[in-house]
Amino acid sequence: MGIELPSPDQPLRIGTRGSPLALAQAHETRDRLMAAHGLPEDAFEVVAIKTTGDRVQNRPLSEIGGKGLFTKEIEEGLLSGAIDIAVHSMKDMPTVQPDGLELTCYLPREDVRDAFITLGEGGLADLPAGTVVGTSSLRRRAQLKYRRPDLEVVEFRGNVQTRLRKLREGVASATFLAMAGLRRLGMEDLATRPIEPDDMLPAVAQGAIGIEQRLDDVRVSEMLGAIDDIPTRQRLVAERAFLAGLDGSCQTPIGGLAEISGEGLRLRGEILRPDGSECLTHEIEGVIADGAAMGAEAASVLRARAGEGFFG
Repeated sequence: MGIELPSPDQPLRIGTRGSPLALAQAHETRDRLMAAHGLPEDAFEVVAIKTTGDRVQNRPLSEIGGKGLFTKEIEEGLLSGAIDIAVHSMKDMPTVQPDGLELTCYLPREDVRDAFITLGEGGLADLPAGTVVGTSSLRRRAQLKYRRPDLEVVEFRGNVQTRLRKLREGVASATFLAMAGLRRLGMEDLATRPIEPDDMLPAVAQGAIGIEQRLDDVRVSEMLGAIDDIPTRQRLVAERAFLAGLDGSCQTPIGGLAEISGEGLRLRGEILRPDGSECLTHEIEGVIADGAAMGAEAASVLRARAGEGFFG
């Protein structure tokens, strides 16, 4: 006997945030499960859940709790049985999951790069001194101040649509978004230009979607196994081990990227002082099977170089 698949009478409930991007990611997950198991669309129900990070828009994320702000309420729904799986942007995910929950599936990773967006022309290097740039990311803020200390940086919260509106209203002259999000929304043309990782290392796990489930749900485990993308998993093992080794949160400016070539894995990581006055980088190469150990080693090296008080 195979597993009992969901049906229109008993749909699989997919929990997600309610933003257009989060819903697009939930729909991608649904569509992949439909294709893998030959199921109709109404065998699934997408359940939008408002999180603390969505509700509190007038304060920086670092002031209201860091990572977990976009996952706590969704995970509570998973633990209570209100939903069956949870779809997350992996760059929002803490490195430790609540007891009883596990990330068991990753969708193929999208473009990892940041997108520079301005209503004018040119790139980051072309901005005149004193230009106001908006971002809610401590990583992007620190990277920007490190590379262009002559620019002014302001807080810039909200989803893609909100941030674009703020640009039009003149709150800032430029901002950053993830290329992955723009591509998933069919809005990649909005990027004035992508920023290569050599110029600005992305957030750990940027561009990756993870699916979380209850540990004891065998049916869901088998269903998700059919759509799990192994190369994405292998890269994230290294990146998230790096993040965990630095106790990374939204209060610590950290960039990291793992790349695979054959059986080899290259991991680049960096940490920055929040004011952008210093940036420490480390690169390590090895084999895919050693990804977790490589991430932990890179974190250890940077921790030792940074010393106490580096993150302020």
